[in-house]
Amino acid sequence: MRMKKRAVAVALLAAASVALTGCSASTTSSDTAAAACAPSTGKVDLTFTTWVPGMDDAVAVWNKANPDIQVKVQTGPNGNGGTYQNFFNQLKAGNAPDLGQIEYDALPNFRVQDGLTDLAACAGVLDAKKDFVDWTWGQVNFGEDKSVYAIPQDAGPMAMFYRADLFKANNIAIPTTWAEYTAAAEKIRATGGYITNFSQSDINQFAGLVWQAGGTWFKNDGTNWTVNLTDPTTAKVAAYWQDLIDRDLVSTNPPWTDEWNNAYNTGSDWTWNSAAWGANSIASGAPDTAGKWAVAESPQWAAGDKASGNWGGSSTAVFKGSKHPYEAAKFALWLNTSDEALTLLNKSANLYPAAKSGLELPALKAGVDFYGGQAIYDVFSKASSQVSPDFTWGPTMTQTYNDVSDGFKAAVTKKGTLIDALKTGQTATIAAMTAQSIPVNK
Repeated sequence: MRMKKRAVAVALLAAASVALTGCSASTTSSDTAAAACAPSTGKVDLTFTTWVPGMDDAVAVWNKANPDIQVKVQTGPNGNGGTYQNFFNQLKAGNAPDLGQIEYDALPNFRVQDGLTDLAACAGVLDAKKDFVDWTWGQVNFGEDKSVYAIPQDAGPMAMFYRADLFKANNIAIPTTWAEYTAAAEKIRATGGYITNFSQSDINQFAGLVWQAGGTWFKNDGTNWTVNLTDPTTAKVAAYWQDLIDRDLVSTNPPWTDEWNNAYNTGSDWTWNSAAWGANSIASGAPDTAGKWAVAESPQWAAGDKASGNWGGSSTAVFKGSKHPYEAAKFALWLNTSDEALTLLNKSANLYPAAKSGLELPALKAGVDFYGGQAIYDVFSKASSQVSPDFTWGPTMTQTYNDVSDGFKAAVTKKGTLIDALKTGQTATIAAMTAQSIPVNK
């Protein structure tokens, strides 16, 4: 996860603009934050909403060691699956949890809505910068050196999960380029299977594929945003997957449904281009295939290229309105830096830590039984160093994903195309930004 510092400069120039031009409320000053981040008196009860499997086990360790600061875990669907909308509704109603899991690409949305507590004045927070991989810390401070709006948790460098047994049994070479991936897809379809599932609803994956190809959707000149969801690189990626859809070479089940799980569990779907955390999704969704999977580097657009995308990666944020930001920040730091918590979360959810110390955990160096004993995180470690620093998140990504998803759903039923969906999403994104008084070039 060693991305160049330029990633921070580019991505956070944009995020800083969100803070300056997109917020309806003024930024909290350090003095105000300091006053608001004093320790509470007496026993403190915190609520924390997340979708990470096994979070209860990590929190139980904290609760046992900290009887005066107890954390109650509330679980929900993944962020864009409903939890983010719940957060926005709760913030509006004034009953948001103390802490929430928020992916990096969604943090600007919450910053625009002034929904995040600046934790910079809370004890130990600014000093924790040195404990995290540089680019992940940049994701949570929006380019403001004396502000911190969340604590980094994990990252999502992408690679290819594949059914090693099926490729071997059918004498199909593991694809190293996207052209080879298409050729393999044709051979796999001839056996009755699909090379992968194209996600019609989780646009984050498509964004990661565009990222790998070198595309970018948002730019900011320090004042105005430029939105281009149909840049030439994105159009190339869209055309590639449109061809596979049109020729019935990929399945199109909604992700994380019974249909999606069954396709992988029965060997109907053979690969998944996903992030490090996807190791848990395969293991939990396809338990009958234990020991039959392996992980390889992502296929490349040109032979010899070395590029990876990033899908996901989350932070632990403290919402505006929490009465206990000091204790919430203390818990969030522990959760995302302690060897005990990071080991448990890697074991239960295959999280790839943002903390530097987490990258050296024995759990990340060992072979994984489900993947035939392969040390799969070696692949993701290499991938993380190949992620381009030039992909910028926009300030309304939740809305952007939702609008594009509507079009993708139409595309997989032959009622539209992926590029049509991206064009519609671009128009809707510009309209949404304009409605929120975020300066945008039209």
